[in-house]
Formats: sequence, structure tokens, C-alpha cells
Amino acid sequence: MNRTPHGPSCAKRLRQEATTRGESCGQIAHTIHSHCAVSLLRAQRLARGLTLKEAAEGLNSLSAGHRSTLRADGDQLGHWENGRHEPRPATLALLCEYYGGCTPEDLGFENAGAAVPTPGASPVVLVGRTLPSPTASRTEFAADSLEQQVDAARRSVDRTLAAGTVSSNQLDMLDEQVLWAREQYVYTAPEPMIKVLLDQLAEVEDLAGQRQPAAVQVRLSELTAMLATLVADALMKLGHLPRSRSWYATARNAADDSGNTELRARVRAQAAMLPFYYGPLEAAVALAREARIISRGRPSATAAFASAAEARALAKLGDTEGAEAALRYAATAFEQSGAGGPADNDAFGFPERRFRLYESGTLTALGHTSKARRVQEAAVRLYPSRTGIDPALLSLESALCLAHERSPSEACQLAGVTLLRIAPEHRTPIVEERAREVIGALPPGAEASRAARELREILALPPGQM
Repeated sequence: MNRTPHGPSCAKRLRQEATTRGESCGQIAHTIHSHCAVSLLRAQRLARGLTLKEAAEGLNSLSAGHRSTLRADGDQLGHWENGRHEPRPATLALLCEYYGGCTPEDLGFENAGAAVPTPGASPVVLVGRTLPSPTASRTEFAADSLEQQVDAARRSVDRTLAAGTVSSNQLDMLDEQVLWAREQYVYTAPEPMIKVLLDQLAEVEDLAGQRQPAAVQVRLSELTAMLATLVADALMKLGHLPRSRSWYATARNAADDSGNTELRARVRAQAAMLPFYYGPLEAAVALAREARIISRGRPSATAAFASAAEARALAKLGDTEGAEAALRYAATAFEQSGAGGPADNDAFGFPERRFRLYESGTLTALGHTSKARRVQEAAVRLYPSRTGIDPALLSLESALCLAHERSPSEACQLAGVTLLRIAPEHRTPIVEERAREVIGALPPGAEASRAARELREILALPPGQM
């Protein structure tokens, strides 16, 4: 296909949206094929949410009961998907069976009954004439020296353009690894996650440092931007602020290098979290606003995320009018984008529970405690049992609401219980910073109360020793 194929994350989003509409795997596959510019065979796999390795293993298991046992791996399946090789008729029959009784046409093999010659192999017979293979020498061409030089120069340029060291299969596997990391990041503690991300970055960087075709370089830059953003976010959670700031700058550079508008906006919206939690708030507003502008008014999940982040920072600055306007825009963009199904467990997703987290932060900062509490309760119900620190942040915002309502004892007790219940590996400085905000929001004189002293004592305890 002429367009650059999209990564598995795009197919995942399309699959989730189509599943909520009750579409079949066949319908989803055709949507992915058209939208993501991938082959029908690959689209069938992506429509089922399978990696190359998983699909190859499933195909091998299915073939075990047949007379001729197949032994395919992820690389071989990738070659079939990319059109580099074609499966034998018996293998094609297994593929049709494996993908739910598809026809060869459903898998993109319209001429499956006829032998398909390999380019550059034996001569092609057509209407009684034999045409030479593409690599046959053209002895009949009597070229002068200039024409020979021109042809030689063109061949040299073509070889240079094709000299990339990354196969499409390698790129697919990298995409799948990064998508796996994005899903793991949602509930994995930041310190062990950083090690995983750095390993993946080293692999991407090694490939990006070599000469690659432009389309491959774009995808490597996209992967670099995603991984660098997650590293920056993890460092922020751990309180390594200068390093986090530097990694966010690296992520922005990589996103800009990719030219991917959605990713450029997303990285900036995510980078706004650092100044939101640690200051200056004006920088958080500027980054979130830049992300919204880059989104160009498109009602995407990223536009909703950027506007929600802007609203939360403006609310904390005391700009009520600006915060409410940004929150209204975020709600409209979120609704129109159709983003964030309940099963969206991707660090680069923006499910409803995350939108509610930002809405809660905005309403809490504006002092709309009744509305904020309703949003917090609704958001908590949307989180799966295995998740990260977001439920704890919502609980601490509930404590802030109690502090604003002049219930200092209840506020400190709720904040203390939240800290005691959170897993030690997730009790990072960003959570503790939010708990200290509860103390700072207490009514005058309440900072010296017994409940406030007990909360400070809990904060002074090392994680795991509560």
C-alpha cells in the first residue's frame, strides 16, 4: 500500500470501538485494513488482538491435528502478512480455518488457486510468449556511456534508499513490545518499570542510529517519544524532577521529529503534569494549551486530555472562568471523540476514569466540593482492581474537599488511611506531595490538631513500615 502502515495501537483503538458497537471480527478486520493501511491477513490478526507470536503459536496448535503439521513462527507469519512470501495452499487453508472460517479472499489471496511466481525467479509465460525475468540482462540495449552512468547512479541511489537494517517484522515486534509496556505501565510501580522502558529504548535507539528509510525512521521516532514520555512520568512520580524535565524535553524532540500531530500534542499534555504537581502552574497551563492548539480543534482523546489538564491547572491558579471554559471544551471533545472505553488499560489512552480524575481536580480546586465528590465516587467505580496511584489521588482529593468544608479531622484521617493502604512501591513522592496539600488546605489553627500531627507522622514513616 502507498500509505505508511499504522502501528498496533491504532488497530487496538479501532478494535475496542468496534467491539462496543457489536461488530464481528470480519467487519473489524476490514475497518483496520482500510484505516491502518495493512494487509487483510494482518488486519484479521489485529482484529483479534493477537501478536505475531501468539498467532503463530495458535496456528501451530491448530495444525497439530492435521496430516501435515505446520511449523510457523512470528517472522514467517509476518512475511505472509507483508506479501514477501505466500503461504502454500495447505497452509492457506489452515489460516482460513484459524481466522474463523475465512475465505482466501478475506485474507487477501484472491488468486489462491493459481500459482503465483516469485519476482526474479523463473520466466513468466503469458499468452504463448516468454517474458524475461526482471533480473535478466538487457543485452539488446545499446547504451552509450552517459546512459550507463545515469542508470548506474539511479541504481546506487535505490540501493542506498533500501539500505535500512529494520525489517517490517522487527518494527511490528517493537510496536508490540511498546504497546505491552504502555499497558503494564498503568499498574506497575515506577522504579521497576523504568528498567523495562530503558531496555526497550536502547533497542529502538540502536536501530534509529543507523540509516533507515524515512517511513521507518518516523515510526522509530514515535516509539522513542512514547517510551521517553513514560520514563519522564515515572521519574516524576519518584520525585526526580530535573531528570523528569530533561526526559520530557527528549520526548518532545522525538515527537516533533516524527511529525505525528497527535503524538506531539499528547507528549506536551503529559509533560504539563510535572509543573502541575511541582510548579510553576503557569508552565502547566502553557504546555496544556500548546497541546490543545496543536490538536487544531479536532475532537480527539488528546484534545480532551489537553483541555482537561489546562482546566485543572487554571483552577489551581484561581482562574474560575478560564477553568470552567476549558472543562466544558474537554467534556465536549471527550464525548465527540468516543474515546476511552472501560477496558482501555493503556498509559496513552484517555478512558472515562482518567477524564473524571481531571474533572475532580478542577472542581476540587474551584471549591465545588459537592460536584467534586460525586465525580470522585463515579470515577473510583470505573477503576479495575489492578491499577496504579489514581484511586489514591482521588481519595486525597476527597480529603481536600473535606478540608475546604472545614472538616479537618475527617480530612486528615482520610488522607492518613489512604497512605496506609497504598502499596509501598506505589507510595511515591507525588502521592506524599498530594497528602501534604491536605495539611496546607486545613482551616487556620487546624494544622496543630492531633489529626494533623498523626498525618505528619504517617508521612514521616518510610514506605513499607506503616
